[in-house]
Amino acid sequence: MADHITNRAENYSQWYNDLVLKADLAEQSPVRGCMVIKPYGYAIWEKMQRILDDKFKATGVQNAYFPIFIPKSFFSKEAEHIAGFAKECAVVTHHRLMNDPEGKGVVVDPSAKLEEELVVRPTSETIIWSTYKNWITSWRDLPILCNQWANVVRWEMRTRLFLRTAEFLWQEGHTAHATRQEAEKETMQMVNVYADFARKYMAMPVIVGHKSPNERFAGALDTLTIEAMMQDGKALQAGTSHFLGQNFAKSFDVQYTDKEGKQQYVWATSWGVSTRLMGALIMAHGDDNGLVLPPALAPIHLVMVPIYKKDEEREAILAKMEEIKSQMQAKGYSVKIDDRDTLRPGYKFAEWELKGVPVRLAMGPRDLQNNTVELHRRDNLEKFTVGIDGIADKIVSLLDEIQDAIYNKALKFRDSRLEKCDNWEDFKEKIKQGKFLLCHWDGTEETEQKIKDETKATIRCIPVDTCVCEEEGTDIFSGKPSKARVVYAISY
Repeated sequence: MADHITNRAENYSQWYNDLVLKADLAEQSPVRGCMVIKPYGYAIWEKMQRILDDKFKATGVQNAYFPIFIPKSFFSKEAEHIAGFAKECAVVTHHRLMNDPEGKGVVVDPSAKLEEELVVRPTSETIIWSTYKNWITSWRDLPILCNQWANVVRWEMRTRLFLRTAEFLWQEGHTAHATRQEAEKETMQMVNVYADFARKYMAMPVIVGHKSPNERFAGALDTLTIEAMMQDGKALQAGTSHFLGQNFAKSFDVQYTDKEGKQQYVWATSWGVSTRLMGALIMAHGDDNGLVLPPALAPIHLVMVPIYKKDEEREAILAKMEEIKSQMQAKGYSVKIDDRDTLRPGYKFAEWELKGVPVRLAMGPRDLQNNTVELHRRDNLEKFTVGIDGIADKIVSLLDEIQDAIYNKALKFRDSRLEKCDNWEDFKEKIKQGKFLLCHWDGTEETEQKIKDETKATIRCIPVDTCVCEEEGTDIFSGKPSKARVVYAISY
């Protein structure tokens, strides 16, 4: 099966597309720019959802749901916000179809034009803050900590499965606070929730930092991000948390009476991750044989393949595998016995390697006789024989080892391509090689834009947790004074 996947070194972009399709994660839909997420891909997304949802709720967040349609007038109330999304908005103008009088199918009924057009949500700040106005009157009503799992539409012209589609799935948290300090604390707390999830569950090292003003979310006073390096050296923004200040509260007149009886505007945050995380998972760990899934997110932790020639051998091996399956399930792990008798073991091995199942167990008549099994690690493709006694504990230990190994491999790769750079000519060469470059920046949008125009590199973040970057120097491009280093990279 790996023969049908383009080699990463040959064409990384095609390798990614091949892998998404061949591993049964997703496929193109009849609707341009939209995707069908297949059961195996959705199972991974469900695990992400479940883990993140628990993490959100542990901070006091509750789930809610808000309409997919937003009155166009709502966007007019926050000029900077709509400016950031205007070119991506899908708009509903009519509410009814009718049979074509000329018999050519159905057409839009011209008499069914809406009094006010509805925007299909690209994000929900406006509809949510219109709602919060009805919920908030006093300091006793605060904070409000809401999250919704939903779909959004951003009319992208160039799409790629999971990474950039016209419709995608995500969660968006929206919180309201009495003070600036509370809102800023929430913003930092949630970006750290994302960073913890990326590192511990996705086995993906990330850099946490502030976006430059030019890269902030439309309408935000500050945007915090987690930035990950993919295997081609490009950066992927994997999650963001925004301090919105009082912009939306003022736009929708959301005020509360404080303890002294004075009227105050509410402070806001929003934060989200999307099915883009699926793309990150693929590109951070996959190899030329297919997916490499961290056990923490794998839909199947262990697949068992029986090897036999006679029916009685098959029955005995499957009986032993059922015992192992029960032991693993009792420990909370997902197990599949691949007992399809129309496929050869070699084909099954290749299929499960392609799908990234962390551990494969093979058992034949000789193994049964010797009370052993053959285990195979997906992360490094090692095979070895172990005794069957205590096998469940051995596999659980192996899964933990694989989780750590996948993270450490990605971290070593990222760190090998993360370096300081103080020379413009060196910068131009190194950025093309796929690196995260720590460079001085003079803090101006003009310099940031000129560097982007010349090299396609952008400021991914002003890091807060990776290195000591608060050191004085001179800007890599302009030569003007700089107080800190930022992370430059070419991104998705």
